[in-house]
Amino acid sequence: MSPKAIIVGGGIGGLSAAICLSLMGWRVRVLEQAAKISEIGAGLQISPNGVKILDKIGVMPRLEVDLFEPESIEIRMGISGRRLLDLPIKAVATHRWGARYIQIHRVDLIAALSARLSELQGNALQTGAKVTSYRQTEEGADVVLADNSVVSGNLVIGADGIHSAIRRQMLGPDVPRFTGNIAWRALVPVARLGDLAPPPTGCIWAGRHKHAVTTRVRAGTVVNFVGIVEQTNWQQENWKTEGAKKGALSDFQGWDPRILAVIQEADTLHKWGLFDRAPLPQWHEKHVVLLGDSAHPMLPSMAQGAVQSIEDAYVLTQCLTANHKGIPSACSAYFDQRIKRTARVQQVSAQNLKLFHKSTLPAQLFSYVPIWVAGKFAPGLVQRRNDWLYGENLIS
Repeated sequence: MSPKAIIVGGGIGGLSAAICLSLMGWRVRVLEQAAKISEIGAGLQISPNGVKILDKIGVMPRLEVDLFEPESIEIRMGISGRRLLDLPIKAVATHRWGARYIQIHRVDLIAALSARLSELQGNALQTGAKVTSYRQTEEGADVVLADNSVVSGNLVIGADGIHSAIRRQMLGPDVPRFTGNIAWRALVPVARLGDLAPPPTGCIWAGRHKHAVTTRVRAGTVVNFVGIVEQTNWQQENWKTEGAKKGALSDFQGWDPRILAVIQEADTLHKWGLFDRAPLPQWHEKHVVLLGDSAHPMLPSMAQGAVQSIEDAYVLTQCLTANHKGIPSACSAYFDQRIKRTARVQQVSAQNLKLFHKSTLPAQLFSYVPIWVAGKFAPGLVQRRNDWLYGENLIS
């Protein structure tokens, strides 16, 4: 009989793992604690390293109607709107890195992954299934649900996010560090903004002690906004927490009218604290393994959280397929292949968090003038900085 994987968490990483394993002949069961997949979520940027895998596992055709391809990546000053960098991305991504660079709503990606999984294994996804713990068995591992029911498999994958119950049992209590930054996010239809819609790019807006990012989702019809603000007294890490509009307007007072229009027109603004974590010493215990945010939570400053989860899913499957010494050995090989890369992304994301928060004119000149010069006269040098990340080809 084919081996069976129990995947805890029906997010991007968990669903990607279920698809990858299904394609390799595994039976899968995905246990998602939410009662239903809702419209809660935000915009994502999926770089070429992620798109290559989504294409390989048959998900990209389901995203075509909803994805958006930005023409360029921009950096602008938050107050004046003056453009510091305009780096072509649509015209060069496939040629340089092997696939497109896209922007997508998280819910649309989840829907595409769910549909692809259903196509491969109907009824593999179970909602309203909260997993509280796991236990090793002679042939694999069990998970115990909140209703005390037990589900058994040859492998348990903990893809249950930053507050992972699987990681907590395996490695003990989490030790996050507040970065001194909070994040605002909102989604606003472009039609509601009129002439004050931000440009249809991936745009970073730089300011003193804060920055913002605007992108497009839903085939370019919706603006996705994320605003990062330095703040010392915020301690919640729940991205579903709603914030007051007057607070966001105050944080971005005096900024470019396009940013203020997005905030003003938002029906709902969410606000959460940004925490970072050191790389974990291990991701597996016998027949139980971690994946995605459970293994390596990432700050949003490189837009790689979702993509690295997709990479995890693909590499884990390849290790399970190629390793004939058993599941624990395959999980160990997966950790060895992934830890340096994910730790580097975590490190660079932490470094980038305040990259566009320069508060004095000399600091701004020192940081931004070289960016302007490189973007204008040597864009290839700027693009080269992402070759190690976007150019990675895990497809075998």
